[in-house]
Amino acid sequence: MDIYQEIKQFLSQCEAENKPAIIAIVGPTASGKTALSLKIAHEINGEIISADSRQVYKYMDIGTDKLHESKMEGIKHHLIDIIDPAEVFTLSDYKRLAIKAINEIHRRKKIPILCGGTGLYINAIIQNYQVPVVSPQFDLRQKLAQYYEQNGAEALHDMLKERDPEAAKQIHPNNVPYVVRALEINIAGNQNKKNITGDEEFAVFTIGIDWPREVLYERINSRVDDLIGNGLLNEVKTLFIQGYNEKMRSMNSIGYQELIEFLRGNAMLDQAIENIKKNTRNYCKRQQTWFRRYKNIHWIDGQNLQEYLSKQQS
Repeated sequence: MDIYQEIKQFLSQCEAENKPAIIAIVGPTASGKTALSLKIAHEINGEIISADSRQVYKYMDIGTDKLHESKMEGIKHHLIDIIDPAEVFTLSDYKRLAIKAINEIHRRKKIPILCGGTGLYINAIIQNYQVPVVSPQFDLRQKLAQYYEQNGAEALHDMLKERDPEAAKQIHPNNVPYVVRALEINIAGNQNKKNITGDEEFAVFTIGIDWPREVLYERINSRVDDLIGNGLLNEVKTLFIQGYNEKMRSMNSIGYQELIEFLRGNAMLDQAIENIKKNTRNYCKRQQTWFRRYKNIHWIDGQNLQEYLSKQQS
């Protein structure tokens, strides 16, 4: 039985049991999730909900590799271009908006397809994370930012390690915005950043795309070259002119942070591009580790992906 038949069988069973269903397509950067999500959306009358923590931001199109509207093949997409890069956007915000989109799609008698590589976003929906609702504490953030500037990322991460060891294990020291948010929840909310799961709200059919690491790395390197060729540097310059800067969580994204270093005169352009490739490969490795922990996932071999995309369904 191929993946499309499995999906349709799953959906038929959900309908018979009156269970709200969603499809989740996960995998690392450059694995082919977008193309597969479009194919499946056509097959099952679906709409796509982005699970990408950077595609929520407006104006950041090239660096986040957003799918242009002209290439969406008439499929409705959700949670793309919804906030300004200067705004704060939390996991709690994402879950609230994603659940709203899922319910709206179900009301239209269509199937929600959750697609992306941000593991926390995926888990917040399929495992029903009970996300602490702690509003942004701007004075506290400023103090933590000053501490980071004076002492560095490792020292800031050590602070989190002392207060919330479990959160510290899940967040890389260089991911300063996430470290700050975890400390914010701990200090202002007087609680640890626990991702407690609740009762599952949806029946979920999860598809993962898996590639041999060396092949995926080649795809990543090629994609970065394409992003540069498509004008990523000009996009970063334009964002700078508009007043956005590297202190914003949005601009801390891979691709933007390295080119900012170039624009600040701290790196040559060739080195900045190589750093984008290296940092993307490292991120990809963490994504692969994250998604391999999933249970009941239907893996597709990336090297056979084109076969799935070109297959005609009856």
